[in-house]
Amino acid sequence: MPSNLKLYEAIMLLALCEEKGTMNGAYVEYATAGAIAAELLMLGRIKVDDDSKEKVSVVDDSSTGDSLLDEALAMILEAKRQRKLKDWVQKLGGIKDLKHKVAQALAADGIVASEKEKVLWLFERRVYPEVNPEPEEQLRQEMHTVVLSDESDIEPRIAITVALANSAKLLPQVFSKRELKDRKQRIKQIENGELISKAAKEAIQAIEAAVMIAAIMPAITAATVTSSPSSC
Repeated sequence: MPSNLKLYEAIMLLALCEEKGTMNGAYVEYATAGAIAAELLMLGRIKVDDDSKEKVSVVDDSSTGDSLLDEALAMILEAKRQRKLKDWVQKLGGIKDLKHKVAQALAADGIVASEKEKVLWLFERRVYPEVNPEPEEQLRQEMHTVVLSDESDIEPRIAITVALANSAKLLPQVFSKRELKDRKQRIKQIENGELISKAAKEAIQAIEAAVMIAAIMPAITAATVTSSPSSC
């Protein structure tokens, strides 16, 4: 996975149509929120406290150097009461213009362009066509390697990306139907953290969070998602 690519940026890259710059996926906001939570877990900024009914607490409130991660961290820090991770995923998924903030971050890195286009000659919408395909190509190649091979030890961030992409129904844009069917068990192993080295303990918790997010997404988006995800 490209070293300068955040987890939430990886999810957005998979959700964006390369040429049209529009967004696909059924639960992109919540997968993005899950990626933000996973990033904060791996950075050691938050933890899930087993002693307080699995509620999230902040253990390091120093700046991460990333405006979106800092915004999420501040929300958790300033909350009047502690919440479980699933509740924070729902709240972080509601950050105003979340998808566009992520896309703008990709634009700032020169990976996509930020443009406006007319719809029916009346309305404008923001689109983000890809201008530098290399980061996404590298990401997709690494996802193919871990899913289609039988490697016994894989990089934690790729494992989390696969788990979150699966929860957001984005894997069909990376793999064929046959590949997904044949490697269903492998994907499940990746989601469960079975292929991560024991040394990467912080990653295990983040992957578990990703799997939990996959389970709750249909429920927390039922009121807002009415159509099936489209493909590019």
